[in-house]
Amino acid sequence: MSVAINGTNGITYNDGSLQSSAIGKNLIINGAMQVAQRGISETGKGADAGYFTVDRMYYFENGTTDVRFTQSQSTDVPTGEGFAKSLKFDCTTADASLAVDNQLTLKYRIEGQDIQQLKWGTSSAEKITLSFYIKSTKTGTFIVELSRESRKISQAYTVFSSDTWEKKTLTFDGDTGGSVITNDSSNRLEINFYMGVGTNYSSGTLETTWTGGTNADRAVGQVNAFDNASNNILFTGIQLEVNTTATPFEHLQYGQQLALCQRYTRVYGGTGANEYISIGAASGTTTANFVIPTISMRATPTLTVSAVANWQVGNASSITCTGISLTNSSPHSINLDVTVSSGLTSGHGLYMRAASTTDARLTLNAEL
Repeated sequence: MSVAINGTNGITYNDGSLQSSAIGKNLIINGAMQVAQRGISETGKGADAGYFTVDRMYYFENGTTDVRFTQSQSTDVPTGEGFAKSLKFDCTTADASLAVDNQLTLKYRIEGQDIQQLKWGTSSAEKITLSFYIKSTKTGTFIVELSRESRKISQAYTVFSSDTWEKKTLTFDGDTGGSVITNDSSNRLEINFYMGVGTNYSSGTLETTWTGGTNADRAVGQVNAFDNASNNILFTGIQLEVNTTATPFEHLQYGQQLALCQRYTRVYGGTGANEYISIGAASGTTTANFVIPTISMRATPTLTVSAVANWQVGNASSITCTGISLTNSSPHSINLDVTVSSGLTSGHGLYMRAASTTDARLTLNAEL
């Protein structure tokens, strides 16, 4: 039986039947919050921006605020919708009076080469529909913004009931103005889920059409979801599709989502087991080189090592590492230079492993 892909409604079979969940329709990676390579909980966040727990979900803040929260991968999910995980912000220190320049935002960023089908910047620009589930202690008006280059468009939605899962669906016009989306691996579309803003972002008139606009028009009406230390806000089931209506969420296998996430981040260690990650060779009595197997990443990654002393190299016995750095690497090939205090023999083969502790973490980062 042959199939034809219908970009609006899914897969149409030659017998006329329709499957509403075409593989690849969701432009969001990890929208079901399944993958959390960095860890499942981080406390004391809010003083900085970053990727903390659930993969591909970026927290951004602007200005100085007293807000602090615990971010976690939660098992609190909407009943009967097929989800097992969500992303949770649990406020621990509130800020009931945000400064004028504050912006507290959950961001999702998309490569240009993944959204060529939108045809934005042309007269054939496609509409897109964003759907997601939200549970918030704070009720009232929330804002979602799409941003590309200097052009933006916003829409408001309402959280009606406190601490209750609600599904939201927002359809945005395609952008016929501006330049054509560059076909590359850079950030060419950003989705901003606002959770709190200062008046610099809310004192104008909400801009619901594509425009260069001003900051004051970006999040007009947005409530402050962090105005009380008892507040929390959760998201799951985020889906963005080329369509004028929302179709059922595209549930991918965990392994599929993990592979997609590892294009941007790859974490080794952290399991509490003696995790072997590579083999290599000594280049001197205190130095060694290792090539780490990895899938092709979005860009040449940066390296973050947590607790260097919890990594070891060796053959017959293990020697504690004193330094680990990334050298001569590319998106497709990862090379580590490792140092120890002594005990290696130049030319001898070695393994590299994490000691038996969850503190041993090695993170390759090629995020947008």
